Parts: sequence; structure tokens; C-alpha cells
Amino acid sequence: MRKNDADSTQSGLTAVVQPMTAAAPGGFSLRLFFAYVSLLVLGAGLSAKTLAANAIKLNPSLLAGPAPSEPVMLGIDVLEARKFAPLVGKRVGLLTHPAGVNRRGVRTIDVLRRAPGVQLVTLFAVEHGLEGELASEKPFQDSIDARTGLKVISLYKGRVVKPTWSQLKGIDVLVIDLQDIGTRSYTFTGAMKTVMEACFENGKEVMVLDRPNPLGGLKVDGPLLDAALISDVGRFRVPYVHGLTIGELALMVRHAVPPGGLAISDAARAKGKLTVIPMRGWTRSMRWPETGLTWVKTSGLIQDLDAVEGYPMTGLGCLLGGFRTGIGKRYPFRGIAHPAVNQVPRAVLEKEFRALKLPGLRFVSVNVPGDRKDEAVTGIYIEITDYDAWCPTELNFHLMKLACRLEPRNPFAAATARERRTFNVHVGSAAFLNDLIVKGSAINLEAWLRTWREHARAFQENSRKYWLYR
Repeated sequence: MRKNDADSTQSGLTAVVQPMTAAAPGGFSLRLFFAYVSLLVLGAGLSAKTLAANAIKLNPSLLAGPAPSEPVMLGIDVLEARKFAPLVGKRVGLLTHPAGVNRRGVRTIDVLRRAPGVQLVTLFAVEHGLEGELASEKPFQDSIDARTGLKVISLYKGRVVKPTWSQLKGIDVLVIDLQDIGTRSYTFTGAMKTVMEACFENGKEVMVLDRPNPLGGLKVDGPLLDAALISDVGRFRVPYVHGLTIGELALMVRHAVPPGGLAISDAARAKGKLTVIPMRGWTRSMRWPETGLTWVKTSGLIQDLDAVEGYPMTGLGCLLGGFRTGIGKRYPFRGIAHPAVNQVPRAVLEKEFRALKLPGLRFVSVNVPGDRKDEAVTGIYIEITDYDAWCPTELNFHLMKLACRLEPRNPFAAATARERRTFNVHVGSAAFLNDLIVKGSAINLEAWLRTWREHARAFQENSRKYWLYR
């Protein structure tokens, strides 16, 4: 960035931080600010020299939050309100997808193309493609965007790949505007981490335009990822539901050391430049409907908030065994079906779910039309009745235990090596799978849940040093 830019630092790490105080709207506590920066320094676990090189400098013009009645301003909206000052005079690459829009629903691609003094030169795309038209795990090649004529560089070849020096050489800064869903195994945050590594290695600045975590900033739940299980579906050593925004994750991984941190040299890390443009008006307790924003689907099955909430509830529980997400083609991630429903009275399966007595959930048996005429498909729809009491991941593990009881053979013991690997990298705990294999339905699930809750609480406390919002 230019030397006269209020956000620029010689260190290369820039974070524009929301006020961390409950003072009157627009107010800012210097005492709390310095305490917050101290937390950042103490939490990084780095040498004094490295800490000095990675100091965070705040832009006072962005510290005043809006009045509560104002709508949430996304990172792209804040950038536009600043007249795109950090990007003026620079050649810009943009990593985005269909949900990369401003609060009015205008694509970030179009916003940056019209931005005075900003030269948008290249687009980058992650899993599902620039238009979100591709199925999960489907590789795609570089292309030309028909609407803009810009080159689209694919960063997904069946796995996330790093942009190369030749793909980055024509830009000064790579802007990231991706809507995440707050769950570890969704690959967009991993793509961000990969891009950060490539840019830092090649002397390119990274700018993250922040967006809400649709599960809110207070839900932290599920297993912490084993260090040995880092993969495309788990690039961060966080609980399955992590409670951070994509910008906060970027700040966290910027400071973390491998295996959870950036897999680059110390020299590249020290020189890397990260700018996070935070939102205005978003708070950690906000649920998506309270933001006033319209949900834009992030992938084929994540079309609405119901699916966002369902993804961490049922996705893991349907990796192995007979349980399947959705009921027919309805209710992705919010409905559950199992072959046993056709072999035992529906009331029996319904009773099994209700006996779980999971806080904040209600289970409703539903019928939907099948693919064939006069065919009905039966399953269980999961309703969230108390969001505050709801533990997003807990149902998954009860599904696993129940599968061991409903099915003639323990599905985890019968899994192939490849299936076990897939299970482990998503769930994050190899020890848990080993316990399931040995004990099946006799597993002491409550002991595991207690351990994961303790880990989640510790993670949430430690992650506060990267919070940009109260």
C-alpha cells in the first residue's frame, strides 16, 4: 500500500478493527484498545523482534461503529465508503464466488470494476466455480468470464491449488471476498489460507473483505482438528464450528505457526502483508436474519440459512453408515433419512430421535413425494426450537451411535481405509473413530462430548485475541 495510506505498516500486517467497547455509539475506549493489542501480542507466541515486525496499526477513521439502526455494512461496503483508498493505483486480482456481493446484492466483481482508480485485472475461482455452477469436488480449468472478459484462474483441480508466480505476477494485491458458513470442512476458508501462502511467498499483498459468520460469533462446538489431519476440508486447527469470521480466521492463521499456521518460510511470513477490511454494524450475537442481508447460495446444497444450520448438524453423521442428509430431494442437511425407516414402523425411528432429548431441537416425521409417481419418501426433519441452547454438532455423533445399533454390522468397523480417511479429515479426531470401531453403540459418547466442549471453550477464549467484533 502507499506510504500515505492510513492503514499501511512496514510490517505488512494491517487489521482495521471494530471498537471492542460497549461505550456510546461511535465511542472508542483507548484503554480497551491497548488491552486488545496486548492480547494480540501475547497470544501470538512469537519473539519480540517478530512481534514488532507484525504489529497491528489501526485506522481511527474506521473505529466508530454505526448506530444500532444502521444495516450491516460488509467489508466491500466499508471499502466503497472509503472510496477504495487502499486499492487506488493498484492492479487487483479478486478471489470470489456468487455470494461475493455487497449489501445491495451487486457483485463485488462489478463494484471493483467501476471503482475509480482501481484496475481489476484477474479473477480467481474456488470449488464450485466463479458462478457456483459446479458440483462438489469437480475440477475446472482456467477460462474467460463472459460477462467481463477477464481471465478466471481456477484454484480447484479436485483439490485446492496454490496460484503460481506467473498467475500472480500481473497483480499488486489479491482481494478475497468469500462468504463462509462457519463450519471447518467447508473449503472456502482453506482456499483463503492457500492463497495467503502463495501471495506471501511471491511478495503480493492480501486483502480480505470480511463477512458475517452466519452461525453467529458465539457458537463454538465439535472436535478440534488433529494436527495430522490437516487437509482441504480442514486447513485450520479449530473446532468443527469455530465462531470466527473469515477475516478473523485470516488474522489467526497469519500469526499461528505450522501445522495450523501458514506453511511458508519464516522470511515469507515476516514480509507478508495482510489487510482485513472489517464490517460495520455486525456483532457476535447476530443471527443471519438480523443482519438484514439476503442469503446468496454458496454451493448447490447450501441454498438457504436452513441448510447452513443443518450442515454442521448432519453432515458428519452421514459420512458413514446408512443415514443420509435430505429427505428425497428436499431439506438438504435439515432432513435425515435411513433405510431402516422402510423396515420398521416410522414411530420407532421417531421415538429414537426424541429419546435423545437434545437441547434446542425438535424432530418431526415428514413425507415428501419421491422420484416415481405415487411414491412417498419418509424422513425426519430437524427443527431448531432454541438457538441459544442448540449445540450445532452434537446430533452427528448420536447418529453415528444410532447407526451402530440400527445396522446389522458396525459401519465404522466395516469402512475401507479410504472411507476412514475421509471420515477422519472431516470429523477431525482419529481417536474417536478408533473408539467407534471398537465399541460401536457401546461407545461412551458423553465422555467425548464433554472433552470437545472443554476444548471448544478453551479455543473460544484463546481466539478472542483475533476478534474484530464484540
